[in-house]
Amino acid sequence: MNILSTEFYNRDTLLVARQLLGMRLVRSYCGVRLSATITETEAYIGETDLACHARSGRTARTQVMYGVPGRAYVYFNYGLHWMLNTVTQAEGFPAAVLIRAAQVQEGQEVVALRRAKVKCSDWTNGPAKLTQAFAIDGSQNNADLTNARDGLWIEEVSVISDVNVTIAARVGLNNVPEPWKSMPWRFFCNQET
Repeated sequence: MNILSTEFYNRDTLLVARQLLGMRLVRSYCGVRLSATITETEAYIGETDLACHARSGRTARTQVMYGVPGRAYVYFNYGLHWMLNTVTQAEGFPAAVLIRAAQVQEGQEVVALRRAKVKCSDWTNGPAKLTQAFAIDGSQNNADLTNARDGLWIEEVSVISDVNVTIAARVGLNNVPEPWKSMPWRFFCNQET
């Protein structure tokens, strides 16, 4: 098990977002190892990024984003869903990468129960679906992703070739003004990993 280090996250957010593709998100849940290959990410960078939660500065909600790189930033979205992000760049600068989608590799039986009545191709193909499938909620906010102690981490597996990656605008930013709405800060795999 080669868990990504603090140094991996303490780099440019766009680079981290791109290089997370193909890595393995792992969750220890009720004694079962759940894992999925990350297939889609989005970058959110600093207080000037009007799509980033840090646009309003340091708050109780965004405090984790200003913290140590390699921590989980988990927040409740629209009062409905949890979202999982990884904190990036240097401590004191608010930036994070949203894990938008992944492909389940281990723990299918548990995920099938948690995502009952949903076809397996839709288990984790969205950020809220992923957190539901992997039982990720606010209790994982500020979890250290650089070791297994907190039950949530990311392992280095393989690098996805650039020919298999699409870079596009972030999605779901209906009320965000330009140019932030159209920033090409979303990365996703063109094929199943």
